Amino acid sequence: MQVTPFMTQNVDIGVRPGQRDGYPPHIRESFLSFFIKPLVFSGTHARKNRIVAAYFSLSLYASHSLCFFCFFEPFLSFWQRFEESPRRKATIMHSPRPFWAVFLLSALSSVLASVLPAKPLQQPDFDAVIVGGGPAGLSALSGLARVRRKALLIDSGEYRNAPAKTVHDSLGFDGVTNRYYRWLAREQISQYGTVAMTNGTVVEVKRVDTKESGWHSFFRVKTVHGGEVTARKVVLATGLRDVLPDTPGVKENWGDRIFHCPWCDGTELADEALGLLGGSLEVVPNMVREVLTLNTDLVAFTNGTDGEETRMKMGRWGGFLGLHNVVVDDRRIKRIVRVQGDYGDFDTFEKKEGGVFRVDFEEGEAVYRDGFLTAFPTEQRSRLGVDLGVKIVAGGMWADEQHGFHTNVRGVYAVGDANADNSTNVPHALYTGKRAAVYLHLRLALEDGDRELNQSSATAFKMKKRDVELQARNLWDTMNGRPGELLYAGEFDG
Repeated sequence: MQVTPFMTQNVDIGVRPGQRDGYPPHIRESFLSFFIKPLVFSGTHARKNRIVAAYFSLSLYASHSLCFFCFFEPFLSFWQRFEESPRRKATIMHSPRPFWAVFLLSALSSVLASVLPAKPLQQPDFDAVIVGGGPAGLSALSGLARVRRKALLIDSGEYRNAPAKTVHDSLGFDGVTNRYYRWLAREQISQYGTVAMTNGTVVEVKRVDTKESGWHSFFRVKTVHGGEVTARKVVLATGLRDVLPDTPGVKENWGDRIFHCPWCDGTELADEALGLLGGSLEVVPNMVREVLTLNTDLVAFTNGTDGEETRMKMGRWGGFLGLHNVVVDDRRIKRIVRVQGDYGDFDTFEKKEGGVFRVDFEEGEAVYRDGFLTAFPTEQRSRLGVDLGVKIVAGGMWADEQHGFHTNVRGVYAVGDANADNSTNVPHALYTGKRAAVYLHLRLALEDGDRELNQSSATAFKMKKRDVELQARNLWDTMNGRPGELLYAGEFDG
C-alpha cells in the first residue's frame, strides 16, 4: 500500500493581519503543531488502552494550556503592543525580527516529540519474510505458523541437494526423494492460516531506518519481477553452492555417486572402491577419517598438490594415510568418464566388475572407481546477506546460536547451510530453522510489549538471559511436535 506523507494546508481562522488579537502566521503554525502532537500520541495508543490514552492526552492539554496562557500569552500581548509602538515602526526596516519566542515554542514541541513513541509510517505486510524453501526455511516457516505469526516464504527453487536422488538421515523419512520431502512439508504447513509460500527470486532486502519506519527493524523485500513486501524480520535460508571444478565428468555426475557428505550418501557406496577428490593433499586425512568405517579401498586424487611442503604441513597425518593403505595418485586428471549406467541410475542398474567410472589422466593409465567423496569449496548461493552487511566468517554468515541464529544485522537471522556453524545436513537445517523461529517470535513479542508499555529506553528491550532461555525452551517444546514427525528438529539445545 502506498503511504502518502501527511500534508499541511493553510487554514483561514477568521483573523486578518494587523488585528490586535491575531497571532503572526509563524506563531500560529508553531502553536498548532504544539497542540496537535498529543492527538498523534493519543491516536497511536488509544487502540490498546483508550482510558489511559485519554487521560494522558487531557494531562498534556492541561499542561500545555497552563504553560501557554500563563507565560506565552502575556509575552505575545506585550510583543503585539511593542510592534505597534512608534519606536518599533521607526526601526522595523533596519532591525531583524526576533524569532526567539517562536524558536522556544518549536524547541519545546520537538523535545516533546522526541520522547513520545514514533508512529510507524507503514504497517508491515508480514512479521517475517523467509528467503529460501529448503529444509531450514520450511522449518522456520513451520515454527512461526505454530504460534500464528504472519510470515511469507519465498522460494527460488534452487537447492544444494537438488542433484541428489533421496534424503537420508532424517528420522521417519529416510530414503524419500527430495521433491517428495519438500512437497509434504509444504502440504502440512499450508494447513496453517497465517503463513504463505510463493515461488520467486529475491534480489534485494533493504533495511529501513528505525527513525523512518518507527519499528525496531523493518525491511523491504523485492523480487526479480518487481514485487515488494515489507516485514519486521528476515530469515535468510539461502544455502550454499558447491564450487565444482571444470574437470569433465564432475558436474555431469554430481549428486549421483559423486557426493560430499558420508551421512547423506556414503552408506549407499559402502565397501565399494572409492576415490577422494579434494583438490589438495592437505584435506585428504580428514576425508579418510570421515569415511573409513564405510570404505577401505581408497585412492586419493591430489591433482599435482603432493609435494614436500605439503607433506610438512600434514605432519604425522601423512603417515596416517600409509597406515590405512590409502593410495595417493598425484597425476593431473583429464576427465572422469562414466562407464556403467547413466546419471540417475544410482539404485537401478546392475553394477558389474571394473568400476562405474574411469579416471583419465594427462599421462599414464586410467584408474577405475565406483564413486567419489569430495571436499570442494563452497560459496554463498545469494549475496543478500553480504549486501545487508551480515558478517561473513569462513564462507558462512555469522549467526549467534544462543540468540536463535541472529546475525550482526538487527532483525536478520541466518539458518541452514548459509550460516557459519559448519554443519550441513537436513536434521541440522531443521534445528536452525526452528530455533530461529522461536527466538524471532519471542523478540517480536518483547518489542510489541515494549511498544504497549511506551518505554522508549533501549534498555527496555532487554530481558534476563535466563528468562529468555526458559521462554524459548517452553515454546520449543510446544511447537516442535514429536520424534518421527516431518519437521521435528530434536531436543532443545540451550
